[in-house]
Amino acid sequence: MQVTVSTASRFDQSITDAPAAVVVLTAEDIREFGWRTLADALASLPGLYVTNDRSYEYLGARGFQRPGDYNSRFLLLIDGMRTNDGVFGQAPIGTDFPLDMDLVKRIEYVPGPGSSMYGANALFGVINVITKNGSDLAGAEAAVAAGSFGEKKGRASYGWHGAHGADILLSATSYARNGQDLYYPAFDTPDQNHGVANRLDYDRAQDFLAKAAYGDFRLSLIYGNRTKGIPDAPYGAVFNAPFSVTDTHSYVNLTYQHALSEGVMLASQMYWGRYDYRMPSVYGPEPDVANVDGSHALWYGAEVHATISSIARHRIVIGTDFARDARLNQYNYNVDPYSQILDDHHSGNRAGVYIEDEITLPANFTLNAGLRYDEQTASGGTLSPRIGLVYKLTSRDTFKLLYGQAYRAPNAYEMYYAVSGADGQLKNPSLKAEHIATTELVYERAVATTGRATLSLFEYTARDLISATQDPSGLYIFRNVSRATARGAELAYEQRLAGARLRASYSYQIAHDSNTGAALQNSPRHLAKANVVVPFFADALMTGLEVQCTSARLAAVGETGGFCLANLTLSSRRLIRGADLSFSIYNLTDKRYADPVGPGFTQETVAQQSRTFLFKAVYGF
Repeated sequence: MQVTVSTASRFDQSITDAPAAVVVLTAEDIREFGWRTLADALASLPGLYVTNDRSYEYLGARGFQRPGDYNSRFLLLIDGMRTNDGVFGQAPIGTDFPLDMDLVKRIEYVPGPGSSMYGANALFGVINVITKNGSDLAGAEAAVAAGSFGEKKGRASYGWHGAHGADILLSATSYARNGQDLYYPAFDTPDQNHGVANRLDYDRAQDFLAKAAYGDFRLSLIYGNRTKGIPDAPYGAVFNAPFSVTDTHSYVNLTYQHALSEGVMLASQMYWGRYDYRMPSVYGPEPDVANVDGSHALWYGAEVHATISSIARHRIVIGTDFARDARLNQYNYNVDPYSQILDDHHSGNRAGVYIEDEITLPANFTLNAGLRYDEQTASGGTLSPRIGLVYKLTSRDTFKLLYGQAYRAPNAYEMYYAVSGADGQLKNPSLKAEHIATTELVYERAVATTGRATLSLFEYTARDLISATQDPSGLYIFRNVSRATARGAELAYEQRLAGARLRASYSYQIAHDSNTGAALQNSPRHLAKANVVVPFFADALMTGLEVQCTSARLAAVGETGGFCLANLTLSSRRLIRGADLSFSIYNLTDKRYADPVGPGFTQETVAQQSRTFLFKAVYGF
């Protein structure tokens, strides 16, 4: 109950005081459950679920996840720096996430609307990935991993810490996976290799992180490049022909934090980001045509805020930020003969001012009120309020009544992407921003000294949702046509006891299209999860068991059945001195299941990964 978090209010506070049902994952969790991607970690959290179409991984929350969306309704931060790009608004969570999970110190997830503090994209939550420092490594470290279907990874890292806060961390990672040959019944004809995609499920990535600190300054550079083979021939591509997507993320972030006086803390950052996407593919019918689709986003900005705690019973945050989307470029062309189909160039600005006040009231009440105004080229002006009333009934029992609004501006892909032909798209520059309003009641109870139980009851209404529709010509076009409402409950429990740890949750959610009353696609009504770590042989061996159950979900046609997955990781730091060894089995029971996919796919669902193995060794010098 005394865990400290900083993402919810931009200042350190206990998890019970935060105006949200915040959940924290640690490096210990990542190691002992063998999570290879950010998606693996997020899938263990209450109310969240992940789907995969063999190109990207997509995050859903509280019954809402449109197949094919690029996680644009979550805000993803790395050390407090925004990573969502302006072309797709994408939050990368799979192997396209540009950080090795071994370098993650903790993950703070703040569910619910977060625009009052962070602006656009934070409809369903804010995810802040906090990276390790040089002091966490204190020397050189090497890691190797090998697993099923040719999976292999190598990492080399170095950390150093000195006087006056001097700190350096350098790390480079290379990852590759051959993948497996996959069978697709929708393409089972003699001229399409009887539905078998050969050597097209590969995955390759290279990541680099450099951090330096001295005094009040922090500088970080992040680079990630991922190329993923696409075996399921979406968007009318020729089946079993070369098809891949490459995502390249680059970030630079400089922060400065200084105490102006005993009760005033100033924090600022300057950042630069770049995202490049490229998708070469082959389209038919005869003669087949090689095509390249891509985009280039480049942005930079600055943010400054002050935290004032010198006023009795108040803790005030006031700040402003500005960002320039210098390039929001999209292109599409045929290779031979060369033919330019799309060459679109745009730019834009984002600016916001915000204020938050945490007020200590009599009788163990705390009021947290925040308000932010944003002005954005793509959506105009937006006001985002948040208010939370926290009541500590006893030292063990805390109640939170929360209300907030958030928005998402239309991105360049939704507004300006336009190509002709089958599965083509029309542009719609008149799109408006999406909005959501959420009400939530949270009850948290401390269980003994090492446990916590949380019950959340929520209701949200989303309007002007941007959805891909079909024009009378048959081309896709994004429009503000949808409204959605949802009600649900999340029950979570955490406990540490004699070296063992338990984290379990159950979510019940009912999400509907407000216009038609129909249940939303890819919206499971039930989610049940459990993560258990048990030590054996005097703590020499740690066993991490993870179970996740998801109920049936609607696809565009029909539905996918419910399923339960189990992952098992055995790890030890005592078999070899200085080494951390682990062996993981994913999809322990070899469960066959499928996820719904978005528009542009021939099939309505895509089969997911069978059972796989991974051996990993980390050695510190």
